[in-house]
Amino acid sequence: MPHVAANGIQLYYEEAGEGPPLICIMGITGPGSVWSNHVALWRRHFRCVMVDNRGVGLSDMPPGPYTSAMMADDYAGLMDALQIDRARVVGCSMGSAIAQQLMLRHPARVESAVLMCPWARCDRYARDVFEHLRVAKAKLVAAEFVRYVQLLIFAKPFWDSDAGYEALLEGRRLAAEEPSPQPLHALEAQADACVTHDVFDELQRVACRTLVIGGKNDIFTPRWMAEEIAARIPGCDLHLYDNAGHAFHWECIDDFNPRIVEWFLQR
Repeated sequence: MPHVAANGIQLYYEEAGEGPPLICIMGITGPGSVWSNHVALWRRHFRCVMVDNRGVGLSDMPPGPYTSAMMADDYAGLMDALQIDRARVVGCSMGSAIAQQLMLRHPARVESAVLMCPWARCDRYARDVFEHLRVAKAKLVAAEFVRYVQLLIFAKPFWDSDAGYEALLEGRRLAAEEPSPQPLHALEAQADACVTHDVFDELQRVACRTLVIGGKNDIFTPRWMAEEIAARIPGCDLHLYDNAGHAFHWECIDDFNPRIVEWFLQR
């Protein structure tokens, strides 16, 4: 299985497709394989690189705390190992925080970036959400932890849909059967990276094309967070879906997948 040495750890990654490189950075608790239903389309246009962040999947899980800057340096090291000088980048939730740091710390490596359900800094509400994730992970069995996360990230229309609700139930079933769930210390370390992420004062230095995208009904990272980033980055594009939450990319997948391709292919 493909691993590379990056920033002092071993990172697991998978690739799909050919063309210009597209680095896909997933959020807290999620391995790179979560991108599969998006990459099914994106691979027709890009060399998609899907990575297990430090602390999840088949990548190393060193003791925390982690920071978004540290994890951005992981990706710069991965790009070095894969001989990728410059790439398009898409980051979801915590992945958007990592992408922001990659844009700031390694600006020459990022051609353009899509920041999904992002935040530039945590307020008290966001800090308590991440702190409660730690508590829920410690106290709940896997299926119930996933149910809690689902309550945070999916909006009401998805729950009301029979197909959507079946997908939620399937997610819980899969979590209960997962042979190697993320250990508590790794979730806590990733949560540290989320809580301490604060680049608000630096975002005006971002020089690459950027799209901020999310859901108007996101209760995990509310829309003001996306709007704050979009207003701070020069020339930033912004798109927010109606009746969608933190998992807008699943709720609106038929629009989201081609929209990202079209945006990345623009010059």
